[in-house]
Amino acid sequence: MVSGRREQVLEAALEVLAARGFKGTSIDAVAERAGLTRQGVLHYFPSKKRLLLELLSFREELARENLAGRRVGEDWAGDFAEAVAFEQSHPSLATVHSVVLAEAVTGQEPAAGYIRQRCRSVQDHLVASLVERYGERVPSGLSAPTAAAAVLALVEGVHQLWLVDPEADRYPQIVRETVAVLLGTDAADTEDQSPATKG
Repeated sequence: MVSGRREQVLEAALEVLAARGFKGTSIDAVAERAGLTRQGVLHYFPSKKRLLLELLSFREELARENLAGRRVGEDWAGDFAEAVAFEQSHPSLATVHSVVLAEAVTGQEPAAGYIRQRCRSVQDHLVASLVERYGERVPSGLSAPTAAAAVLALVEGVHQLWLVDPEADRYPQIVRETVAVLLGTDAADTEDQSPATKG
C-alpha cells in the first residue's frame, strides 16, 4: 500500500491503532511493528498525538487517491459506493476511524477535536457541492444541508455495520441505492457497475 520509511511507520501505526485504540497504542509498539527503533519513529513523528493526526490524514489521502480516476460528482451514488468498497478492501482504515470515533464520543482528545472538525468540514464541502450542482434543494426535495447530513450518516453507519459483519459484500450497493434516493438521482443505469461486483 505504501512506500518510503515515513509511510512504513504510518502503515504500522494503522495496524497497531486498529487493534489497540489510541490509549493502548505506544510509540514502542509502532516501532516494533515497523521494524524501527523508538527514536526512528520519533524522527518522523515527535509525539503519539502527532502520529495519530498524521495517520488520520493519511487515511483520507488514500481514500482520495482511490477516487482519483473517477470524475467525482458526475455519479454521486457511485462515488460514495466506491469509497465504501475501498475501505472494505482495507478494513484497518475503517477500523481506525471507528476507534477514533468511539474515543471522540467519550471526549478523549485529540480524537474528539478531529472528529468534530472532520464532520463539519465534510458536511460543509458536500453542501457546497450539492448547492453548486442542484441549488438549495436536491432533486429528491431535501434541502442541501439535510441531504449532506443524511449521506454522511449513511456512510458512517454502514462502516459500523460491515465492521461487525465483514463477510457481507452488499454494503456498497446499499450505499449506491440509498444515496440515489436521498439525492433523487437514478442509479439504475450504473447498478450493475457496483464497486462490490466489478472485476
